[in-house]
Amino acid sequence: MAKIEKFEDIEAWQKARELSRAIYAATSDGAFARDFGLRDQIRRAAVSVMSNIAEGFDRGGNRELIQFLYIAKGSAAEIQAQLYVALDVGYLKQEQFQRLYSLAGDTSRLIGGFIRYLKNAESKGYKK
Repeated sequence: MAKIEKFEDIEAWQKARELSRAIYAATSDGAFARDFGLRDQIRRAAVSVMSNIAEGFDRGGNRELIQFLYIAKGSAAEIQAQLYVALDVGYLKQEQFQRLYSLAGDTSRLIGGFIRYLKNAESKGYKK
């Protein structure tokens, strides 16, 4: 794994940024844009994924980073749950739902992989 010098170097953060852009785009039109509660909640969850990765990275240690990564992973799952609501009420078409759901899942998997990497490094005595 290449040396990570800033949070922008983290592949999971890059994918979370892509997810956030996609969520904002999907919630900017039609009835979804007018459902302020759901729109704002899913946007907050998307921003939370990116923000928690960045904040955890800047805390200075693997243990805290892992804690923030778990929060980010939870926010990715929250997005997936909210996407079902959007699908069920007709704000998203099936193809759009599937694309966003998969993007959130990919983000979550990258975060999970990073957690495993950090836990393994921590067990070997390596620190960020």
